Amino acid sequence: MARSDLTEITLDRLSLRQVAQIRSVDWEAMSENEGRRLRALGLDEGVAVEKLHKGMFGFNDPIALKVGRMMVAVRKSHAMAISVVLSD
Repeated sequence: MARSDLTEITLDRLSLRQVAQIRSVDWEAMSENEGRRLRALGLDEGVAVEKLHKGMFGFNDPIALKVGRMMVAVRKSHAMAISVVLSD
């Protein structure tokens, strides 16, 4: 499958237990400190992530992700700034 054929969605729309690869991050959608924190946690282009859990009561905030061997929680607003493609 060609790279251009891959469906791209934002991380907040990823289904639970679904694995995807980060395609791009809109760093302008967050503060410099927030962006630095996400990079330090391993969230950057090319990284594989798995959505493990989302917050309760319809807010879906925060969202728990598996990044490597770590579990990381991100705000929904940050997840909305991260585009992913589904992994095979």
